[in-house]
Amino acid sequence: MSASTTDTDPVLTCERDHLIRSRESLAAMRAVASTAGDVGGDAFSSESLGAARARRLTALADDPSVPPFFGRIDRLPDGEHPSGESFHVGRRHIRDEAGDPLVIDWRAPMSRAFYRATPAEPMGVRRRRRFGFAAGLLTSYEDEPLTAGSDVSAIESRILREEIERPRVGPMRDIVATIQPDQDDLVRAKLDDSICVQGAPGTGKTAVGLHRAAYLLYTYPDRLRRSGVLVVGPNRAFLRYIGEVLPALGEIGVTQTTVDDLLAPVPVRATDPPAVATLKGDARLAEVLRRAVRRQVGRPEDDVMLLVGTKRYRVPPHRLRRYVDDLRRSDIPYATARERLRVHVAEDVRRQREAAGGAPSDAETARMARSQAVRDFVDAVWPAVDPAALLCELYSDPAALAAVARGLLDPAEQELLIWPTPPRSAKSARWSAQDAVLVDEIAGLLARPESYGHVVLDEAQDLSAMQCRGVARRCPLGSVTVLGDLAQGTTPWSTEDWHVTLAHLGKPATRIEPLTRGYRVPADVIALANRLLPHLAVGLEPATSVRAAAGGLHVLEADDAVAAAAAEAVRALTEEGSIGVIAADADVPAVAAALDALGAEHAVLGIDDGDGAGETTRITVVPATLAKGLEYDHVVVVEPAAIAAAEPRGLRRLYVVLTRAVSRLVVVHGRPLPAELAA
Repeated sequence: MSASTTDTDPVLTCERDHLIRSRESLAAMRAVASTAGDVGGDAFSSESLGAARARRLTALADDPSVPPFFGRIDRLPDGEHPSGESFHVGRRHIRDEAGDPLVIDWRAPMSRAFYRATPAEPMGVRRRRRFGFAAGLLTSYEDEPLTAGSDVSAIESRILREEIERPRVGPMRDIVATIQPDQDDLVRAKLDDSICVQGAPGTGKTAVGLHRAAYLLYTYPDRLRRSGVLVVGPNRAFLRYIGEVLPALGEIGVTQTTVDDLLAPVPVRATDPPAVATLKGDARLAEVLRRAVRRQVGRPEDDVMLLVGTKRYRVPPHRLRRYVDDLRRSDIPYATARERLRVHVAEDVRRQREAAGGAPSDAETARMARSQAVRDFVDAVWPAVDPAALLCELYSDPAALAAVARGLLDPAEQELLIWPTPPRSAKSARWSAQDAVLVDEIAGLLARPESYGHVVLDEAQDLSAMQCRGVARRCPLGSVTVLGDLAQGTTPWSTEDWHVTLAHLGKPATRIEPLTRGYRVPADVIALANRLLPHLAVGLEPATSVRAAAGGLHVLEADDAVAAAAAEAVRALTEEGSIGVIAADADVPAVAAALDALGAEHAVLGIDDGDGAGETTRITVVPATLAKGLEYDHVVVVEPAAIAAAEPRGLRRLYVVLTRAVSRLVVVHGRPLPAELAA
């Protein structure tokens, strides 16, 4: 491998010229896009064109701090190109005025060789070039020869290492310059393939999921522009952290939400005890609710009489019962079946009129379906259902719950669901997040919700069976990218087996792909966290790290752990990067007060809403329950024993907390370390 940082290097000068030209061409592409399609044929067309132009302009935005390309491949000569071709690889396609490519999109098939070519399998490439940048300026390059006989396997790329270890200031950034072969395989999986990434801490599973979304939108634009892509995260703090990744790649049409916001048809104002919350997330509740909805359907006993003109037509009970029974046996949503029943009755009368020699029109039949007699019949036999009101009824009426829970829930479980004091109405009820999921389940039985062509589901190990069903309803025909780590399951209902979760998601054939090679967490830090793995009962292979250098881990014992942790956070301000002080939720106020006493500016990540982290504040105090998915250059963990003791799965929470550091981890404790960690 050859490298250069010399300003007089002619190669560096040439590449800098290409950088300038690429930026100028990107600006020209944006100028053309800003004037394209100003007027449509009508107001709707004009609005649609304006929205499309706005999306295009956003995709072509140029951030001066982000280089338009990060690599280059020089291809071997062929018959059409005797001297070979060269292509620069970047975040988006850039072409010159003649239409020739200056930069090719990292997602293009041609770019795959940049990530996958080796001397053993060069993929038609003779040389790979990586570029080093500082504040958007090209500062260096490295060349890797890939011709037969080249041996670069033992040589570490300085540019690649520096990019991986670059300080994590601000939100998560893309990894297009550092995607590794094992990650690339997952990113470029076909749209019809559902995959589950079992990723150890620091392996980049979240980045893989986001980049797969961007890759799929680029590769399958027609299919996904219509059906859309949904990214589901664990909380709002996490969404804010990842929120800039897809826009930085030119993808702004992706819906990003939390699982609680996705499944929130009622306002959440209460919290269930763990036992109740676990029961409400159990898959058996799906059948309980299905029975409750079907129980609303009655049996026709009387005929229906319709007056058409001066003649009466009778639909007898036996035919009405057949229509109802046929619809009950179908898989048609309840509300759709209700409308279908109205049509069946009207069509029955239509056939009677035709048998008598009449020729009723479609409009007349539609009016019969809307007639008062038909409406009264349907309201009596197949009544409209309000999802929240139905769940409120089940929680308020032990007999009603027992009728639909027979053989599914024992009496003690039914008792857990019953409200001691029922509310006056569903609107005044204090619903929990688990209740909201059940209301959404009922709503899904009534009508199908909006669906997506692909769903990226992060931290999926923490979802209950009913939450998985809620996500599955949004992707009945599409594919999924499921991301998570069984060792990081911290909810009382977190899964021990991916096959169970995938079955609840309606994707049992999904292939499970492990990622164990870490790029983010230093080796000595991951080694500390790996001490906990044998005690988490998940049978996972320990993670490894490509960052073998030691020195990232420090364990300090102090009489006042909170004060010592605050002092360590202030000391970290002398170094570059973000700082996270992670403590048990109950200790967060004390940590914030200790930082105040030292005059250190800081933000506190909100326990309830995920808000509170400042845009420029370098120190963030993080409750342990919100640490999942986040990362900081410097992490100070306060009193591990308190984190482990704070909840039933506290050791798993501690495992999460210990693996948030990118560069340096300081563990401060006054109490003895948990025995599993101190071994």
